Amino acid sequence: MNASELCALSATELVALIREKHVLPSEITRAVLDRIQAVNPQLNAYCTIESETAMAAADRLDEAVQRGDALGPLCGVPISIKDILYVRDSRTTFGSRLFADHVTREDAPAIDRLRKAGAIFVGRTNTPEFGFKGVTDNRLFGATRNPWNPALTSGGSSGGAAVAVATGMGPVGIGTDGGGSIRIPASFCGLVGLKASFGRIPNYPATAVDSLRHTGPLTRTVADAALVLEVMAGADERDPSSLGGAVSNYPRLIEQGIDGWRVGFSADLGFADVDPEVRRICSAACQSLSAAGARVADVELDWRDPYDCWNVFFYGGIGGLLARRLESEGDLLDPGLRTIVMAGSKLRAEQLVDAQFQRNGFWHQVHPCFRELRLLVTPTLAVPPFPLGQDDADPIGQASRPLGWTPFTYPFNLTGHPAVSVPCGFTQSGLPVGLQIVGARFDDLGVLCAARALEQIQPWADRWPPDIAATQQ
Repeated sequence: MNASELCALSATELVALIREKHVLPSEITRAVLDRIQAVNPQLNAYCTIESETAMAAADRLDEAVQRGDALGPLCGVPISIKDILYVRDSRTTFGSRLFADHVTREDAPAIDRLRKAGAIFVGRTNTPEFGFKGVTDNRLFGATRNPWNPALTSGGSSGGAAVAVATGMGPVGIGTDGGGSIRIPASFCGLVGLKASFGRIPNYPATAVDSLRHTGPLTRTVADAALVLEVMAGADERDPSSLGGAVSNYPRLIEQGIDGWRVGFSADLGFADVDPEVRRICSAACQSLSAAGARVADVELDWRDPYDCWNVFFYGGIGGLLARRLESEGDLLDPGLRTIVMAGSKLRAEQLVDAQFQRNGFWHQVHPCFRELRLLVTPTLAVPPFPLGQDDADPIGQASRPLGWTPFTYPFNLTGHPAVSVPCGFTQSGLPVGLQIVGARFDDLGVLCAARALEQIQPWADRWPPDIAATQQ
């Protein structure tokens, strides 16, 4: 099997080959590192490449395979980590010139679990500064380009992770999601992007946006997302919000199907403006779930846009965190982030209290939906990918509804419901469109089952960006 063929395989397929001793972890890791060297300069997905440590880890796993040792569930799988999560002895910049040479000395819980499962970390992927916006660029490493059209944005804030997976620079990317930052680039790059239930994957160290933040995978297949979730999930004493209890056998159980499930499709949640082509593609994809036995129907919702509430928790949190640095180091920050910090630092205590009550009220709007429905399905985003450098994610100075192109993602960070974005089609110009599947509280298995059902009805894993597809032949 040649290097291009190895880079086209899923994590699940790679693990099977390693267990059968058809290929060694070092062969896979070298193939991925070579792919990064060839592709990354054009798209800028990786900001740090860990070639030496990755190959050293792969060599150790080679020995374990050859000895016949028990192997972890991700043995030999190359994985990228967003440059916002702690990785032991790795440069972690948060996409900021404030931390250009910062080295973290411990693993985040999810990273520790991936390491123990046998994953091989090949590098850190690009993010906007502190993950503050829905496109990926920063003043330290520059912009990450969309592989389907390099003139367009990859989305964000886990844009580097998405582009790496979409182009064969590793089958799994680990990102974070505080308002859509896994699902946005998954939609724009044609991937599976999973935001599990709040607390399912522990977060540590604490951040200013912990009540919204999720860590999760970007993958090409649903099976890979399920496998990585199983490895990362579970309580950790360092995160008091993390969920305990037994973790389901997700990779096996996602095959159980969705026969008889009630599935509702909302094209707008009652408040969103959606591109007509995106609406049409997503509606047709949701209706196709009836082929798997689901009872699919359109639903009319009258929810109010919770952006103002989310804004207090997200941008207010970032503002409070960075306000003390404005006077001495503010010139190092992205201008858009600096404006947000100034605005966020002026929030008053009563605004935070009001937002908490609004958040609770929004929860009581959302959760009754799942008394009648097993799943709620929406477009992931309101628009297809747009031009690089167009920073519509900046909420300051925008029109009446900031973040108007991401109205379907941040609501479910406020509520903590599980949600996955899956590819569901392409625009006439050949750009990917994502479908978001949302489940009831803690129903991570349900969203994965539906994602798997759609994947079987209209497979997507063999669709590659044009320039990459030529190298897969």
